[in-house]
Amino acid sequence: MTTTDGECGMIRAGRRDVVQNSADLAEAMGFASIKTFRNKKPFDAEGFPAPISPPEAKTKLWDGEQIAAHLAGAPVPALPDVDDDEDLLERTEAAAFLSVSPKTWDSYKKDRRIAPHLEKAGGVEHCPRGALRAYRETPAASEAPVHRPKGSGDMVPRDQLHARIGELLDVDPALTLAKLTGELGIANSTATRALPRVRGERIADLCADEEDLSPEEAAEQLGYPTAVRQAAIAYTRTALRGRQLRPYVQGVVDELVAEGLAEPQDVEMVHVAGDAVAAAVPLASDAPVPALVWDERWGWRTASNRRHPIGREARTPPEGGGIRRLGCGLQPPARQVIDGIHDDNAPSTARTA
Repeated sequence: MTTTDGECGMIRAGRRDVVQNSADLAEAMGFASIKTFRNKKPFDAEGFPAPISPPEAKTKLWDGEQIAAHLAGAPVPALPDVDDDEDLLERTEAAAFLSVSPKTWDSYKKDRRIAPHLEKAGGVEHCPRGALRAYRETPAASEAPVHRPKGSGDMVPRDQLHARIGELLDVDPALTLAKLTGELGIANSTATRALPRVRGERIADLCADEEDLSPEEAAEQLGYPTAVRQAAIAYTRTALRGRQLRPYVQGVVDELVAEGLAEPQDVEMVHVAGDAVAAAVPLASDAPVPALVWDERWGWRTASNRRHPIGREARTPPEGGGIRRLGCGLQPPARQVIDGIHDDNAPSTARTA
């Protein structure tokens, strides 16, 4: 393969419209449901075209022209093998291109030099190679003074904060709050919340890569000082718990997709209220409600805001504004969640006198 940057498996330039995900394949192959498709795993059969997404991708994608040829018993055409700035790279590929972890990419992609270029293919977010190359080769303008003026707000946009902290940790694992506030011009309260969280996420990433590694061992391997490990590892345990809970939430989302209530999407587990995890699920434009939220403390609920479904972090169940609980318990079956979406008579969470 002739490539300049070494990636394998991506959406080559001009092939976005032929991308297929699991739901597309299930329909094309005549499976009754995506669940049956995944249980049967026809994609593991010898001779089946390989996914165009990398092995570590959460959602697998295929080239539709290759699939069509395979199902017709015709020779499977080869894909282009020369890199192009219009190639589309998914999360792990984009992270590899920039030589950062996928978690760090989640922060980088919010940068104003990247965010406008992001697009979805097969329900999965991708970034053009050209945008990544420009980001890598063009340093950002200085955004933070050495000293933060008294009474001013944080000098680094919130959506870029974790990426900037990650860059500083790459240089100095023993980064202190004083140095962080001085370098980025952020408030001490902001730094106190963000620094242990970023350390915790990085510990979780290392634990995921090396399954036999404990959080304590990972913290030591990353060079984090003993005094800061306890706070960071608290976030690590939350992150690892989120990864364990994700398959349940993703399974419900897949059923929502099969019912036409949502577009295919990768579930992202986020930290809320310190030590809990939750996930936001935007629904299709014609769905009865804009979005759903799953919170490990309270289970499923509707949300009235598609852009910010989770809302402000809280330690009590959100109430009012059309919010209502879905299903029984913290992990109800997908059918209960779906039925609850359509049930306009379901009780709201608003308090009654």
